[in-house]
Amino acid sequence: MYIKQNSVSEVNFLASSKFQNFTRMVKSEGVVADKNGRKIVPAGTVYKNENDVAIGLLFHDVDVTEGDHEAAVMYQGIVYNARLPKKVTDEEKKTMPGILFKDDYDAQSTSP
Repeated sequence: MYIKQNSVSEVNFLASSKFQNFTRMVKSEGVVADKNGRKIVPAGTVYKNENDVAIGLLFHDVDVTEGDHEAAVMYQGIVYNARLPKKVTDEEKKTMPGILFKDDYDAQSTSP
């Protein structure tokens, strides 16, 4: 008997159990295949709309090997920026007002 075993691992980037997701379409264009030939967009990746504006974060890994695929995009919530697959830029943060980055709050100081 032949058994093929795959394992999946997602990093938990949520800092709170409260979040709001909406369904959006993830494009396969520009996604590079991994060593197994799968095109996987990792959870926590910044999702940009058709105008190339960051509007949220992918909530789960999305497999776009067979083409575009729908996915949950987090519009509101608190996350750890350090746990995301790629650091979110300050410009991207400005266009995602519903996403709060706990690392930024922890790094604040009261000094002027």
